[in-house]
Amino acid sequence: MDIGKNIKEITESLPENVRLVAVSKTKPNEDILEAYNAGQRIFGENKVQDLTKKYEELPKDIEWHFIGHPQSNKVKYIAPFISLIHGVDSIKLLKTINKEAIKNNRVIDVLLQFHIAKELTKFGLSPDEADVLLSSDAFKQLTKVRVVGVMGMATYTDEKDQIRNEFRVLKSIFNSLKNKYFFDSKFFTEISMGMSGDYPIAVEEGSTMIRVGSNIFGARNY
Repeated sequence: MDIGKNIKEITESLPENVRLVAVSKTKPNEDILEAYNAGQRIFGENKVQDLTKKYEELPKDIEWHFIGHPQSNKVKYIAPFISLIHGVDSIKLLKTINKEAIKNNRVIDVLLQFHIAKELTKFGLSPDEADVLLSSDAFKQLTKVRVVGVMGMATYTDEKDQIRNEFRVLKSIFNSLKNKYFFDSKFFTEISMGMSGDYPIAVEEGSTMIRVGSNIFGARNY
């Protein structure tokens, strides 16, 4: 795998407003450094233990994203340095992130994860659940956690129309939340959707951030 070449090909194909998160979970530091040397600065991990180790060992100008569903009891380990947490779907988790952000004297950015796929195994809020969460007093009291957008995963299928429709659903959720809750926020700008198999469709449907692993690093190492 020519990691540098893959990074270049993907980034050159993206519009200026779309950022690439290189999904480096299960990958060794040398692979990440190869991508880093090709100019990539945003990397995504989904295991807290791996992420904290890589944060300590790798260049400090890397912007680390947590792309999984963090367990509340592990947020404290990534709170000092994480740039963005992609998979937030409960007020409980938001409260924990807020608490750890206060301890670290910083604001932590998060994305609300929505369930847009047909598969039941995927995590995420429904639009109604998001309304309950965002209009709650508990949410309004969170001063150190900032919701900067939404994320979602399409169904794993070859049906391109289905994938496109699911991404459209996420875009419409983003628009309605922006109008209802974040109309005066300069920060609520991100739509994180699209992975190795479907990111070109996601970009066409308004993604601002794609999460790509195997197209950069090859198949996962288990």
